[in-house]
Amino acid sequence: MAMTIPEKVSFIKGLAEGLNLDDNTKEGKIILAMLDVLNDIALDLEEVDEDLDEMAEVLSDVEESVYDLEDEVYGEDEDDEDEDDEDEEYDEDLYEVTCPSCNNAVVVDYDVLSQGEIDCPNCGEKLEFVLDEDDEDIDE
Repeated sequence: MAMTIPEKVSFIKGLAEGLNLDDNTKEGKIILAMLDVLNDIALDLEEVDEDLDEMAEVLSDVEESVYDLEDEVYGEDEDDEDEDDEDEEYDEDLYEVTCPSCNNAVVVDYDVLSQGEIDCPNCGEKLEFVLDEDDEDIDE
C-alpha cells in the first residue's frame, strides 16, 4: 500500500532524527527547516484534497438539482427521453473503480478495463483488472 504524502514526510523526519542532526550547524538548520516546510506542504495538500472532495460532492448535488428543476419547469420532452435512453446505454459501458490506496473513485470504460491495468490518476498506484468472461464482473 502506497504511503500518503504526510506519511512520507513523517518517515523522512524519522530518518533525519536518526542522523542526530545538530541544529546549531548550517547543514542541520537547513535540513530541519526543509523538513518543516515539507510537513506544512503535506498538511496543506491533505486539506486541499479534502476540500476538493467536498466540492465535487456539492457540485454533483447542484447538478442533480438543476436537472430536477429543468424537468419541473420545462417538463420532459420526447427528445429528452431519447437522450436519457442514450445516456443509459452509455452509462452501462462505464465502471467506477475505487483505488485501494487513496480511496479515489475512478470512472473507466470497458476498453480501459480490458487493457488489464491503469495507474490511479490521484496517487499513481497501479490498478489491475481481471474480467470474468461469464458475467463480466470486474475485480480490482
